[in-house]
Amino acid sequence: MLDGHVLLGWLSSCALLGLLACAPRPSAAYFGLTGNEPLTILPLTSEMEEAAIKAHYKVCDRLKLEKKQRRMCRRDPGVAETLMEAISMSALECQYQFRFERWNCTLEGRYRASLLKRGFKETAFLFAISSAGLTHAMAKACSAGRMERCTCDEAPDLENREAWQWGGCGDNLKYSNKFVKEFLGRKPNKDLRARVDFHNNLVGMKVIKAGVETTCKCHGVSGSCTVRTCWRQLSPFHEIGKQLKQKYETSLKVGSTTNEATGEGDISPPKKSIPGHSDQIPRTTDLVYIDDSPSFCMMSRYSPGTSGRKCYKDKNCDSICCGRGHNTQSRVVTRPCQCQVRWCCYVECKQCTQREEVYTCKD
Repeated sequence: MLDGHVLLGWLSSCALLGLLACAPRPSAAYFGLTGNEPLTILPLTSEMEEAAIKAHYKVCDRLKLEKKQRRMCRRDPGVAETLMEAISMSALECQYQFRFERWNCTLEGRYRASLLKRGFKETAFLFAISSAGLTHAMAKACSAGRMERCTCDEAPDLENREAWQWGGCGDNLKYSNKFVKEFLGRKPNKDLRARVDFHNNLVGMKVIKAGVETTCKCHGVSGSCTVRTCWRQLSPFHEIGKQLKQKYETSLKVGSTTNEATGEGDISPPKKSIPGHSDQIPRTTDLVYIDDSPSFCMMSRYSPGTSGRKCYKDKNCDSICCGRGHNTQSRVVTRPCQCQVRWCCYVECKQCTQREEVYTCKD
C-alpha cells in the first residue's frame, strides 16, 4: 500500500497542471513508423534503446513510488507515461466536477499533503478518481498499442458468438484491473484509514467496469447484418467523474468493527449515532469517509479559502462566499459571434462586444 498516498499525490506539481511534457513522449514520426507496425519490430539501434531505457527509468524514479511499484513501472516502458496521463486526467476531472464548490479540488503542495493525511469525504473522492483514472488510462494504453505487456481486449464470452465476429480493438479492462490491483497493494487488515482508502480505490475501479459498453458494426451484402464486428469500449472519463461526484454527494461516514469469525476489521456505521449522518451499512459501491470535512471558507492547511473566488449570482455566491457577500465588477469583453461555415472549409465570425458583470467573494 501507499501509506496514505493516492495517485494525485505521487507526481510532481507539473503533472498536476497537466504539463505532460514532464514525461518524455517518443514520437512515431521520429522512428519513421506508419503506426501499423507491432511493437516488437520497432527499428531501434542499441544506442537509441539504451537512451530510451534511461529516459523511461528516470521518469519512474521521479514518481513517488514504493519499491514494488517502481519495479512495475520500470518493466514496461508505457507505464510511466500512463501514470502521468492518469494523474493529469484525474486532477483535471476533479477540478471540473468541483468548479462550483467551496473546495474546488485545489491540489497545490501543502493543501494536497494535508488533505491526504485526513479521512475527509473529499479525500475519498481523490482516492476514487485516482484509481479510476489509472484504470481508464491503462485500459486505453493497451488498446492504443502503447504497452508491451498487453494489447486489445479479446472478448472472452459474448452472447451469440456464432453470429458475432470479435473485431476492432477493445479497451483491455481485464489487464488494467489486474495491474491496478497489484499496483495499489493488498487489502489491509487492521488500520481503519487504510481500509477506507482501499475501499474507495475499489469504488473508482468498479465505476469504470460498470461503464463498459459493447460497440458493434454490421457487415454483409447490401447492409445486411450477417456478421457483426464488436469490441468493448470504456465510458468517457468525464462520465466517470460525474458518477463519482454523485457518490461523493451520498458518501457515508463509517467507523470500525472487528469480525469475530476472522479477527479482521470491517468498515461499519459509526458506533455512536451522529445527527445528520446515516446509520446505513455502506455498500461496496459507496464512497466512505471517517472525518468530518472543514468548511473550506477561510484559508487553512486544507485549502486557500474562498476569498476572491469567482461565483455565479443566484447560483452559488451565497454558498461559496460563506455569507460574507460578494463584490460586483463590470467589464467589457469581445467574443466571436454570428459564426457561419463557409465553403469549403473555414468558419467566419463577427466580433461582438458586450458588457458583463463578474462576481467575486469578499474577504
